[in-house]
Amino acid sequence: MSDVTNAILEGISYEQALGELERIVAALESEERPLEEALALYERGQVLARYCASLLDNAELKVQQLSEDVVEDFQP
Repeated sequence: MSDVTNAILEGISYEQALGELERIVAALESEERPLEEALALYERGQVLARYCASLLDNAELKVQQLSEDVVEDFQP
């Protein structure tokens, strides 16, 4: 992600980002919006989706590293 995107999302938890993404999806599915507004919502949704995926990837990597550390600690 770009530095601008990181700055925009700084301090937003995974749960907050996912909640906002869910609201955007619901808004795009349920209401007719002017094209410009729909595009802006879609763009924000893409940023949030990438952000959430990145956070999940980082969490998965951390769990794998911790699991490897535990296995190494218990090997004879």
